[in-house]
Amino acid sequence: MPDSTLAQDASATRAKLRFGLLSLAVSAGLVALKFWAWRLTNSQVVLSDALESIVNIVTSGFALWSVWLASLPRDQNHPYGHGKVEHLSVGLEGALIFGAGLFIVVGAGESLVQPHKVGRLDWGIGVLAFTAVVNLVVGWWLVRAGRRLHSMALEGDGKHLYIDALSSIVGVASLFGVALTGWLWLDSAAALLLGVFITWQGGRMLRRAVGGLLDETDPDTVAELVETLEKHRRPRWIDVHNLRVQMYGPDLHVDAHVSLPYYLSLTESHAEISAIELLVRHQGPGQQVELFLHADPCEPPRQCAYCQVLDCPVRQRPFLALIPWTADIVMRNERHGSLVD
Repeated sequence: MPDSTLAQDASATRAKLRFGLLSLAVSAGLVALKFWAWRLTNSQVVLSDALESIVNIVTSGFALWSVWLASLPRDQNHPYGHGKVEHLSVGLEGALIFGAGLFIVVGAGESLVQPHKVGRLDWGIGVLAFTAVVNLVVGWWLVRAGRRLHSMALEGDGKHLYIDALSSIVGVASLFGVALTGWLWLDSAAALLLGVFITWQGGRMLRRAVGGLLDETDPDTVAELVETLEKHRRPRWIDVHNLRVQMYGPDLHVDAHVSLPYYLSLTESHAEISAIELLVRHQGPGQQVELFLHADPCEPPRQCAYCQVLDCPVRQRPFLALIPWTADIVMRNERHGSLVD
């Protein structure tokens, strides 16, 4: 691997670790503030927000560890690297959020049946509003950094802070409602709604993590990859089929079959495959890309109908139509002849 690529990888890893440390420090500080606000107010919604925020500390620490582990180079026992640990990080975060949501729902339901007095609403509103602003800002930084650095763990951590900010906003609204109306049940009702929302979000994160661990295809990544191939396709690239894309943390693994004119020499076929590899690495989705491309010899006369090599010395059928490459077409495990027959 070139020295410039190694330097870029090291720089990206340091950036990920800095953002991970930021998330951990912010989470710890805000949890302390929220529990202090709960002691002042005795509010169920503030307690719910604080309990959900405890998850932030655990998940931020695990996300930091997973970012470090994902940055380690491949070894004999992990030939595809360690990137899938980021899916595990998001799964753990989702499971903890799901569990916290259920706990909040139960507590809020009990409090709704037996409301209790809420006090020091001004302090509660002020503290929750402050934590909401901080979580929104830090969450935005983390999501932006996660997408730029292709780190699912950082992006998941940032989205969790968004959820935390929304929890605080709901808490502020409910405390305002109690202050204006004196209806104590508003506090418990807001906590109940918050618990349901948190449980739903935790389930979504779990679903995403399981999909990643099972190598579920990311439609956006495939669409971007296919768009790049279609935009820069060469006449000798007769078709691309059986395309498969796997994500391993920041690394992208691409398998595909490429039909080339059967009369090309081994050197010429290798040059065409190398051109595709360079194209994907420099114009593709942006991650570190590893490609496994299998060159298939063309099959006249069937493939002649959409082959763009117009001066082909062995053509057996006139050119009929150019088949646009789409995700649906190139992911099929078949050549494209049936599309023009």
